[in-house]
Amino acid sequence: MTYNNRLVCLLLVIYGISSFFSSVSSLSRADFPSGFVFGTASSSFQYEGAVKEDGRGPTVWDKFSHSFGKVIDFSNADVAVDQYHRFNANIQLMVDMGMDAYGFSIAWSRIYPSGSGTINQAGIDHYNKLINALLAKGIEPYVTIYHWDLPQALDDKYKGWLDSQIITDYARFAETCFEQFGDRVKHWITFNEPHTFAIQGYDVGLQAPGRCSILLRLFCPGGNSATEPYIVGHHVLLAHATVADIYRKKYKATQGGSLGIAFDVMWYEPMDNKPEDIDAANRAQDFQLGWFMEPLFFGDYPASMRKRVGDRLPKFTPSEVAFVKGSLDFVGINHYTTWYARNNSTNFIGVILNDTLADSGAITLPFKGVKPIGDKRGSTFVEMRRKDYEQKRR
Repeated sequence: MTYNNRLVCLLLVIYGISSFFSSVSSLSRADFPSGFVFGTASSSFQYEGAVKEDGRGPTVWDKFSHSFGKVIDFSNADVAVDQYHRFNANIQLMVDMGMDAYGFSIAWSRIYPSGSGTINQAGIDHYNKLINALLAKGIEPYVTIYHWDLPQALDDKYKGWLDSQIITDYARFAETCFEQFGDRVKHWITFNEPHTFAIQGYDVGLQAPGRCSILLRLFCPGGNSATEPYIVGHHVLLAHATVADIYRKKYKATQGGSLGIAFDVMWYEPMDNKPEDIDAANRAQDFQLGWFMEPLFFGDYPASMRKRVGDRLPKFTPSEVAFVKGSLDFVGINHYTTWYARNNSTNFIGVILNDTLADSGAITLPFKGVKPIGDKRGSTFVEMRRKDYEQKRR
């Protein structure tokens, strides 16, 4: 799959670079291209804590993490790493590490505790302080507008991303962010990994809001794994395009920023060098990255998805095709690993799951037989630098 040169991949966290150099001592900024951005990143729910402070409303992740049996170790994010109170100290750590940028997400329910309605000024004040503190230390903010923490009120009101009303509410939230922070924030990411929350939240039910129908609804009280992930993904694409249109028409010229979206991406290699496995690897990629990328670049879902999903896959109107296509300045790629893919020659998985994973007709695995696809890389370097850093701080 080939995309045009407008694709700009921002790498915020660098792992595994030791495998490309003969020794750690030889590594320096000079080994990277001019303008390469070194940074670190977080998300509001995972980092902030302070879930009941300064008017913040509950999110689907608050409810999910406090529901018995949803989190294996019974943990929650009520405190997390307490960045809400410790952000100044955390920023100094970034300075000490030589970071250029910091990616973070804005908690929708801190700005709009009920998802819409009245703005919570305390939430605005908090992110103003965070952004100003970053810039004062020479660290560029990269802001994600949505990182999975849907206000619980919207899930209660109309099931959140399953209803097209979410597009209007999300656009209002995003525009508030542009109005309040866009004079200083020049890098906007509308969504982080929509594929992940569509699958994990609405197909297999392992993440908030925990909806699914697989395995005879054994794990989820509600949901439809065969349709809901596609509906969620469709509304995400339309919401992204709506916000991109707002930014381009009302803010880009005066604020001078750029706006994109970030995807989780695995690569798939054919299990064996035979046509059916090669096709399976391509389908696996279509049902992951192509699901969101092809509408943004070509105006519609991949042909393999249209063929295999049929009427369960939503359709774009002609005006929506024009609206969605090209609605971004860059694409962020969060690449985690590579797996093998082989053709699913039976319908056994389809009968058991009847979901998006079965729809691809591909079985994906991190190993062939008992052999992993690749050796462990990079972790030695990361651990050495962590210990180095801790020693210097003592």
